[in-house]
Amino acid sequence: MEGLALGQVLGYVGLALCLILCGAGSAFGLYKTGSAAAGVLAEDSKKFSKVIVLALLPATQGIYGFVLAVMKSGGIAKIASEAAGWQMLLATVILGITGMLSAIFQGKTAVACIYAVGKNSEGSGKYVLFPAMVEFYAILALVLGLMI
Repeated sequence: MEGLALGQVLGYVGLALCLILCGAGSAFGLYKTGSAAAGVLAEDSKKFSKVIVLALLPATQGIYGFVLAVMKSGGIAKIASEAAGWQMLLATVILGITGMLSAIFQGKTAVACIYAVGKNSEGSGKYVLFPAMVEFYAILALVLGLMI
């Protein structure tokens, strides 16, 4: 059996980095939001429906990393050159780094919004807007990764 070409190895490294970085960022963001949500719910469990969306928002970057890795994995066997491998690495690492950072910062933003819901749950739908602004950059990175 023939070994992998350097371009294919670069493609696999990119997929792994994308999954690891997006997953780690989402895990950290979820840790922060879950902790904040638990504190608010300990005071008033009726606010569950208002904080759950905010608490789950950082999970989306992990999903984006998974989606990109699955969609790009089929193309690794077709990588015929080192340049194409670098292109695959670039396409996946862009989302990996952006996904990790946006999940962390989105988690921090969502924590502030969860605490705001704890103090005043009226207008809690408006609080989703702030972490969603951070989400936008992960979506841009996903689209770019799919286009490359």
